[in-house]
Amino acid sequence: MSFRDRLLALTVVVLWGCNFLAIRMGLDHFPPFFFAGLRFAVIAVPVVLFVPRPAVPLRWLLLYGAGFGFAQFAFLFWAMEAGLPTGLASLVLQSSAPFTVLLAALFLRERLDGIRLAGLVVAVSGMVIVAVGQGAADASLIPMTLALLAGLSWAVGNIGTRKAGAGDPMRLMLWMCVVPVLPFFGVSWFVEGPQAWSTLGTAVTTVDGSLALAGLAYVVLAGTIAGTGIYASLLSRYPAGTVAPLSLMVPVVGFTVAWITLGERPAPSSLIGGVIVVVGALAAQGGHGSVTSRTLLRRHNAPVPVEHSPTWEPAQESPHVDGSHYAQPGPPRGRPRRPDAVRAR
Repeated sequence: MSFRDRLLALTVVVLWGCNFLAIRMGLDHFPPFFFAGLRFAVIAVPVVLFVPRPAVPLRWLLLYGAGFGFAQFAFLFWAMEAGLPTGLASLVLQSSAPFTVLLAALFLRERLDGIRLAGLVVAVSGMVIVAVGQGAADASLIPMTLALLAGLSWAVGNIGTRKAGAGDPMRLMLWMCVVPVLPFFGVSWFVEGPQAWSTLGTAVTTVDGSLALAGLAYVVLAGTIAGTGIYASLLSRYPAGTVAPLSLMVPVVGFTVAWITLGERPAPSSLIGGVIVVVGALAAQGGHGSVTSRTLLRRHNAPVPVEHSPTWEPAQESPHVDGSHYAQPGPPRGRPRRPDAVRAR
C-alpha cells in the first residue's frame, strides 16, 4: 500500500474501533434487529432517491449487501445483545480477516507472498493472546459462535465487493445499504414484534434514547459512510488478502475505547497481544512496491508498442540443383511507391 492509503486504512481502524461503543449505546435502547434495520434505512432512503445504482452485476451487489450488510450485523448485534462484551465483540469479529484470505484464495485465485502470510499469522497469534487475556474461554459459547458467523459473513461481503469491480466504490457501498433494510425490518417484526417501533418514539424522551440516537448517528455517518466507504475503496484497488488484515487492528481501538468509557479493563497480556496484532497487520499490507489490482488493469489495457518494419535483408544466394549458387534478389529497399506515382511515370 502507498503511504496515503495506509493512513486511510488507519482512519478506518479508528472509526470502526469506536463504532462498537456506538453500537452498544444503540442496543441499550433499541432491539438488535430493529436497530440494524434503522441504521441502514437512514442511508437507504436518500440513496434510492438521489444516487444512481452502480453499474455492476446485480448478483454481486446482492452478495455484498447480504454478507456485509445483513448477515454480519444480524449476527453481531445478536451476539452483543446476548451478552458478548463490547471489547471482545470487536476482537472476535476480526476473524473476517483470515476468512477473507481463505475465501479469496478459493474463489478469486489471490496468492499471498511470504511476508503477507507471515504478517497474517503474527496478527492472528496476537488476537489469540488478546482473547485469552480478556477471558474469551469463559465467554458463553452462543455469543462467541454468533460473532464468528458475523466475521464469516463479513468475509463473504468482501468477496462480493471484489467481484463487483465497481468503478465508483462509494456508490457501491451506498447501494449496499439498500439491500438489508427490508430483511432486517421483516426479521424484527417476526422476532421482536411490532412494539419494536415504539422504541423509536421514546428515543427523544429518555436519556438512554438520546444516547441511542447519538450512537445511531455515529454508526451511520462515521462507521458506515466514512469507514465502510474508505474500506470499499481500498478493496477496489488492492487484493482482498492485502486489505482484510487491516481490520485486525480494530480490536486495539475497541478495547481502548471500552476501557475508557465502559470500564472494561484489558489484561496486561491483552496489551502485549495488541502490539503483536498491530505489527502483524502492518506487515500483512505488503510493501510500497506491491502491485495493486488497478496497476494490473493498467498494464493489461496498455497499448502494445508497434514494432518498426524490419530492414530488408540483402540478396541471398540460393543453391542450384547442380550445386552452384545464384543470387536471389531480396525485397526492394526504401519506402514503397504509391500506385498513383507508378502510374504517373
